[in-house]
Amino acid sequence: MAKTKIGSRKTIDPEESLARLCAEGALEKKAEDVVILDMRGISSFTDFFVIVSGTSEPQLKAIASSVREKIRTSIGQRPIAEDGFPESQWVIIDYGGVIVHIFHADKREVYGLETLWNDARRIEIKE
Repeated sequence: MAKTKIGSRKTIDPEESLARLCAEGALEKKAEDVVILDMRGISSFTDFFVIVSGTSEPQLKAIASSVREKIRTSIGQRPIAEDGFPESQWVIIDYGGVIVHIFHADKREVYGLETLWNDARRIEIKE
């Protein structure tokens, strides 16, 4: 995707904007510990991870649904792929340049994506 200039000063990366929209969708369903990792330069398969936690299977389902709906209504994009189910306590929504990981809090600690990719820059999220 091409970058968009706003005014004469700021350039917005569309993949970063997509990651922020995914985070917003998750936060609308009270996702916890929302983190965006900038994977550019350290990953060949995506530009950003959005990692969030929920505390129950119904909440994981609601977060996933909210993320999909936020992206569909905001920019008309649908996921390339999805994997996992709330019962597995890890749901992945793949938008190509952005991959959303929705974990049950206990599973998130087990897999430790933030630790695995600790050299990735964290993007600030305003909640």
